[in-house]
Amino acid sequence: MIPGGEIPFLSNHANQGSQSEGDERLGALVTNANAVAAIAAAVEGTLGPKGLDCMLVDRRGGVTITNDGSTILDNVDVTHPAARMLINAAKSQERQVGDGTTTTTLLAATLVREGVTQVGKGVPVAQVLEGLRAGVAAAVQALREAAIPISGFDDPLLRRAALISGRQDEELSSLALAAARTVGMAKCREAGFRLADLVMAREGAQSQVFEGLLLDKQRMNRQMPADVRRARILLVDDALEPEEVDDDALGTDAGFAKYMEYREQFAQALSHILEAGVNVVVAERAVGDTAEEALTEAGVMVLRRVSARDLARLAEYTGARPVKRAGIIRHPERLQGCLGRARRVYEDDTLEHIVVLGGAGKRTATLLVGAATAEVRAERRRIAQDAASAVQQAIAGGVVAGGGAAELGLIPQVEKVRQGMRAMAAFGVDCVLEALKRPLAQIVANAGYNPLGKVQEVLASSAGQPGRLGIDCETGEVADMVGLGVVDPATVKVCALQTAQEVAEAILRINVIIRKREEPETSPAPPT
Repeated sequence: MIPGGEIPFLSNHANQGSQSEGDERLGALVTNANAVAAIAAAVEGTLGPKGLDCMLVDRRGGVTITNDGSTILDNVDVTHPAARMLINAAKSQERQVGDGTTTTTLLAATLVREGVTQVGKGVPVAQVLEGLRAGVAAAVQALREAAIPISGFDDPLLRRAALISGRQDEELSSLALAAARTVGMAKCREAGFRLADLVMAREGAQSQVFEGLLLDKQRMNRQMPADVRRARILLVDDALEPEEVDDDALGTDAGFAKYMEYREQFAQALSHILEAGVNVVVAERAVGDTAEEALTEAGVMVLRRVSARDLARLAEYTGARPVKRAGIIRHPERLQGCLGRARRVYEDDTLEHIVVLGGAGKRTATLLVGAATAEVRAERRRIAQDAASAVQQAIAGGVVAGGGAAELGLIPQVEKVRQGMRAMAAFGVDCVLEALKRPLAQIVANAGYNPLGKVQEVLASSAGQPGRLGIDCETGEVADMVGLGVVDPATVKVCALQTAQEVAEAILRINVIIRKREEPETSPAPPT
């Protein structure tokens, strides 16, 4: 458990007569800063090529060993509300760009720590926040300008970005590149598309990339065909069974008549399905006994309770248009136009999954990761997803120097902003300047070097190559990170700075912590 310190809950100012309002405010800030620092301490040791692993232990003794910041934050036991704010912000970073959660956490923790320090010296919070916003805005703009665009799938920097995020795993990084190549540049740049969503991991499988879909389902029964060629696919985003009649209504003549009408309509719907030449049916919800029997007899493969996400992917890949149960009954002539098509749909006996190949719609791919055990499978899946996310973000926004070099290279631009700030807002920019040093400092500390000395070495050497110089963790010498092939997607860095600024601002604006009044439990109404 990482509580992050005791929370000084206050009922009202009158109950704190011995404590000034300023002390109350600083007390809330310090408490929140301690909570954020505790979260940062949980992940900081994993950063960089020499970062170590974290052991996560659940209440039943289950163990997960990882150095993936997102996994650690997703599983850490936290009670402090400020710590939860930071974790939720880091998760947002993961959802947006698929990487950079550890960097986001360290940047946010440093911004909060430095902000509290400035407030303790008498700088108004409003002035700190003004400087903080200006500093981050300048840093983000400079990062975008420094991004090196990717020329194509054969660009060596794209491969290096995949390797860095993929923890130097050659096999999984190559698979991530192959998956991106399969779907194409345009798809990788498409809003809402996540290359990492194509990653699936299975025990006993052979790692590979293929054009098609892998669905975590099996055919409804073993009498149905296991392999369908020239598939004509009907997607039903509904249950495939007759409409229900309420039990009370069923006991009446009118209700029973309605029940029989529904069954007759459903029999017509099944007839329409078979007349349309459908040989694969995929339903989002349940498939009734009547439908199962009729479709099995007709040699139709049926998949039931398929997730809405998989149904949408299947529709896009096969060109199908999902229909409701009522649509099959009322508009049989439109059924043909709603069908999707694929060269082959079959059940893989080894994986116990459904494979769809040769869809008539938009191209897609599956990155299948093989593993020996469940524990290895989960970790390999995370590595492949990180590599895939890095490939997609590098294609979308280019790359910058990794190893903390890009952040340190932003300091000259941010210092220029500081010189133009009025009054005390400059102290807020100082918070950003300190935060920009943190990634490189932590990376070299994890490698066993003095962080303060190495940061100063880089700053002294980077006059001619701003944003490219860092520390080679093998030798401890100042080196050109891009030349070494240490690069990160620019959009990951940009998102990390913006997310860190947002969460730091939210925490620094908290004036006092008050325990909410407990809502009374609603008692059941007395019997009448």
